[in-house]
Amino acid sequence: MGRLFGTDGVRGVANADLTAELALGLSVAAAHVLAEAGTFAGHRPTAVVGRDPRASGEFLEAAVVAGLASAGVDVLRVGVLPTPAVAYLTGALGADLGVMLSASHNAMPDNGIKFFARGGHKLADELEDRIERVYEQHRTGEPWERPTGAGVGRVRTYEEGFDKYVAHLIGVLPNRLDGLKVVLDEAHGAAARVSPEAFTRAGAEIVTIGAEPDGLNINDGCGSTHLDLLKAAVVEHGADLGIAHDGDADRCLAVDAQGNEVDGDQILAVLALAMREAGTLRGNAVVGTVMSNLGFKIAMEREGLQLVQTGVGDRYVLESMKEHGYALGGEQSGHVIILDHATTGDGTLTGLMLAARVAATGRTLADLAGVMERLPQVLVNVPDVDKSRVSTSAELTSAVTEAERELGTTGRVLLRPSGTEPLVRVMVEAADIDQARSVAGRLADVVKSALG
Repeated sequence: MGRLFGTDGVRGVANADLTAELALGLSVAAAHVLAEAGTFAGHRPTAVVGRDPRASGEFLEAAVVAGLASAGVDVLRVGVLPTPAVAYLTGALGADLGVMLSASHNAMPDNGIKFFARGGHKLADELEDRIERVYEQHRTGEPWERPTGAGVGRVRTYEEGFDKYVAHLIGVLPNRLDGLKVVLDEAHGAAARVSPEAFTRAGAEIVTIGAEPDGLNINDGCGSTHLDLLKAAVVEHGADLGIAHDGDADRCLAVDAQGNEVDGDQILAVLALAMREAGTLRGNAVVGTVMSNLGFKIAMEREGLQLVQTGVGDRYVLESMKEHGYALGGEQSGHVIILDHATTGDGTLTGLMLAARVAATGRTLADLAGVMERLPQVLVNVPDVDKSRVSTSAELTSAVTEAERELGTTGRVLLRPSGTEPLVRVMVEAADIDQARSVAGRLADVVKSALG
C-alpha cells in the first residue's frame, strides 16, 4: 500500500480513492493511536468534525463521525466551516482531535480528510504513519476493541461554532473596516457564510460572488484559482478591493481597485510592514518558500527585514515559524499564516487583516502592494528525465552558472525535481519577461539533453 497521508492529509476522488470504509477505518485508527499516545488519558475524549460543502462530504462526515463514536470518542459536529475554523475550534474547545473533510482548491469530485491534534495543530508525521499502520493492520483482519453501553461516543451538533469563530476573527482585528467596499469571492466553498458575516460585522460594505454552494459547484470557475470574475466585479462595483478564497478558505488572494491581482507574496509584504509597525513581527523576519518572488526578498531587505525561505509547502513554512518563533509566513498561492491568531493558513483572517491595513492607512491596496515589484517568473516543466541527477550533472551545473551570471542580482534560477513525477521544474526570474523566457527555454533544453 502506498502512503495514504500526503502533505495535507488524505486526498483522492471521493467514493473511488476516498471511500466511506476508508474514512471510517482511519477515524477508528486515529482514535486508537491517540489513546495509546496518551492524548485521551484521564478523560473522555472529544473530537470536532467539520467539512466543506462538497456533496461527498455528507457521507464522508457520517463515516468519520461513526468511526470516532464507535471508538468511544464524543463528537461535536460543526457542519460546513473553513479548515482554519475547525483548527481554531479544536483548540478553543479543548478537544483532543479535529477532523476536516475537504480537498481545498481541488475540483468537486475530490475530497480529503485532515486531522488536527489537540490545540488545533497538524498531527505529527509519526502519528500519521502510526494511524496508517494501525488502519492497515485492522483492515486485513485483526478485530478492533470496541466499547459498549455508556462507553460509546455521543454525537451532537455544535451550532455555536460559527459564531465562536467569527467572534474570534473580529476580536483579533487591529481596527474596523468602516468606509471600505469589498467584493468577496467565496469559491462556493466553506467560507460562503463565515467570510461575509465577518467582513460585515467588521464594518465593511460587501458584495459577494461565489457564495451559493450547492455541493457541486465548489471552485468551479471562481475563487482563488480563477480570479477573472472577482477582477471584473471589483471594477464593476467600484470596490476598494476584492478577496478570493479557495474551497476550504485556508487561502486568500486579493485584487486591487483597478482589477489587478495581489498575490500571496505581496499580501505578506503588506502585512509584514503592518506587523512591524505594531511591534508584532518577531525577529524582524517573514517566512516564505524558495518559490517566493525575488522582488519580495529585495523589498524586505530594503525595509530592513529578513525573508527566511523554506522548501515548497505551507507545512515547511509552519515548521520554520514554530522552530524560530516567527509570527508571519506563507506562500505565493495565498496560504498566509499569522501564528499569533491561527495555527494554520486562514484565508478569512488574512483578508480581514489586509483590508484593515487599507482602512487604517487610508492608502489604496495598489499603493500598499507597491512596496514590492513582482519580477517576471517563468516556470517550465521538463518531463521524462532522470530527476535524480539534477545536482550531479556537470553540464547542467555549468548552464545554471552561466544563466545566473547573465541574470545578475535582478534574476534567479531554480531547478526543482518533482516530488511525484519524472520531471524537473525550471523556474527563472528576471527583471524582463523576455529575458526570463529566453533563459528558461535554454535551461529546459539543457535539462532535456543532460538528463534525458
